[in-house]
Formats: sequence, C-alpha cells, structure tokens
Amino acid sequence: MSENQTPESEPTSSSSNVTKTNEQWRSEMTADEFRVMRQAGTEAPFSGEYWDTTTAGVYECRACGEELFTSNAKFDAGCGWPSFFAPLAEDRVRYIRDSSMGMVRVEVRCASCDSHLGHVFEGEGFNTPTDQRFCMNSVSLRLKNV
Repeated sequence: MSENQTPESEPTSSSSNVTKTNEQWRSEMTADEFRVMRQAGTEAPFSGEYWDTTTAGVYECRACGEELFTSNAKFDAGCGWPSFFAPLAEDRVRYIRDSSMGMVRVEVRCASCDSHLGHVFEGEGFNTPTDQRFCMNSVSLRLKNV
C-alpha cells in the first residue's frame, strides 16, 4: 500500500471506471461470480481455478479485464486461495476496512469496477518482498498468458 493510502482509507477517487446496475452485473456473471464479486462472498479454499496454478501471465479482473496481479508476485501460501505479495500497481486496487465475521480485515477491490477480489493480510511471516498476502478469490480473476 502506498504511504498515502492506509487500509482503513477510502480511495482518493470516489467513482470507479465501470458502472453497472446489479441487474446488469447479474446478467453477465455466473451465480458464483456475482456472489463473490458483487456481494463480497468467498469461494471455498482449495476449490478455485488458480489456487495452485504456476502458469506465467497476468491476472485480470474477471468482471472488467483490468490487469491486477502478475504471476511473478504469486506465491504458495498454503491457504487454498491464490496469493500474491503485491498488486501490479497500487492504483489497480482499493482497500476497505472490513469488520465483518467478528474480525477486522482489509478488503481488496478492483479500482476499475469495484468488484470484491479478496483480502490482504500483513505480518504473517512469509518470505516475500512485502510481507503481505493478497488472498484473492479465483472466481474474481482471469489468467491471461503472456
């Protein structure tokens, strides 16, 4: 996260680039995609398409195509979800304080279309350059091979 953007802060831009109604999103998405991306759901661990993928490429938002993460930043966290130590660029994601489920977490959303991607965790001791784990839902991503 950049110095000017804390997990608890809203993004400086108040609107996303892609604006659709829930009905439009629902007509373009599967039920699982809608539940996760538009209703901030979570797919079951070890069930998603990309949790153990090692294919080189760029992970984009499944809803709008914004490039979000690279395979170079992906690592095996053993958690059952695709994990990355950093986004492609900080302006590709936004952070929201999430106090649901009896804990405080930091939700990660696509900055372009405001789709829920997952959560970011810090200080877990992974041997990565950032000590962050962007724990994403496979259903929110699409791998584009390069």
